[in-house]
Amino acid sequence: MENKITYLDNNATTPVDLRVITKVTSDFQDLYANASSSYGFANNSKKAIERAKTNIAEFLGADADEIYFNSGATEGINFALKGLALHNNNSKKHIITCVTEHKAVLETCQYLESIGYEIDYLPVNSTGEINLHDLQKAIRKDTLLICLMWINNETGVIHPIIEIGKIARTAGVYFLCDATQGIGKLPIDVNDSGIDLLCFSGHKLYAPKGIGAIYINKSITKQNKIQPLMHGGGQENGLRSGTYNTPLISGLELAITLAKEEMNANKIHISNLRHFLESELLDIEGAYINGKNTLRIYNTTNICVPQLDAEIFIAMNKDIAVSNGSACTSALIEPSHVLLAMDLNNIDAMNSLRVSIGKDNTFQDIQLLIQRITLFINN
Repeated sequence: MENKITYLDNNATTPVDLRVITKVTSDFQDLYANASSSYGFANNSKKAIERAKTNIAEFLGADADEIYFNSGATEGINFALKGLALHNNNSKKHIITCVTEHKAVLETCQYLESIGYEIDYLPVNSTGEINLHDLQKAIRKDTLLICLMWINNETGVIHPIIEIGKIARTAGVYFLCDATQGIGKLPIDVNDSGIDLLCFSGHKLYAPKGIGAIYINKSITKQNKIQPLMHGGGQENGLRSGTYNTPLISGLELAITLAKEEMNANKIHISNLRHFLESELLDIEGAYINGKNTLRIYNTTNICVPQLDAEIFIAMNKDIAVSNGSACTSALIEPSHVLLAMDLNNIDAMNSLRVSIGKDNTFQDIQLLIQRITLFINN
């Protein structure tokens, strides 16, 4: 039997909540009918999907017909960027994003650049913040959209999405937000935030992998401004064909319901754990928090510790799950593009560790990590 893992990498993925597992398992047995079928037995699957859309939409401050299910945020980002940019009704060729975005955004933008689109990559300061004046100056007559994440997956730095939404609406451009690290941790209202498209993955909020959703403001679909990437049976009003995975959709709905009910309690518990972690690690000479002097999500610490080679530390402590960057790129032995954009040098970036705490973590988990780090740098 493997040793118990002390799991502190919840920004990469979360363990599935046992209540969600129970729900999904039950629905695999009871809701196996194809929701697109016409016979009566399929109605239970259809109703489950409709209920999930209604509840998720309510959580986001949206309408049920503005929610579309997919495999997760990467698909949602690709669909939003390519679907808007490549539609026949679009003549605008300019997109604004940021150098610290997730690779799903950066790689998609690089693809669009390769076929003739112009992309402005906003810089960040040493705390990972964009300059809103720079954002306003970057907007042009041919700007199609602004694509900025809500919360950075490596540092936890929170972008001012309400202000960004106001800028986008004033300029008449779309605002696409990757909300993956915020859903379930903080309340959000897409209308109050001025968000036109919002995507997220279930596996970052204790739901299974392979399920996610995208909110698309109905003004976009009614004006026929976005085209599908997947064609087939016409599910999701023709925008995302493919047979519905009803059990995973139900699991996502339950995970969001639980997050809403338990958000305040989780925030208090996790914030206390992070405060303990940071107060202890900052006693190490030369240690500093990346993004410390700005607004950060309460579960994430990205800390640079002198003499702590993160790759070696992770390799030597296989019973502790932490990260030195995004899970999508951490297999590459290279400095984080996010930290380099925040003016860290290569050595400090490689000596930085991301700890992302979840609702199931304990003070004992944090104490173990602190002991291991202390032991590592003292040897």
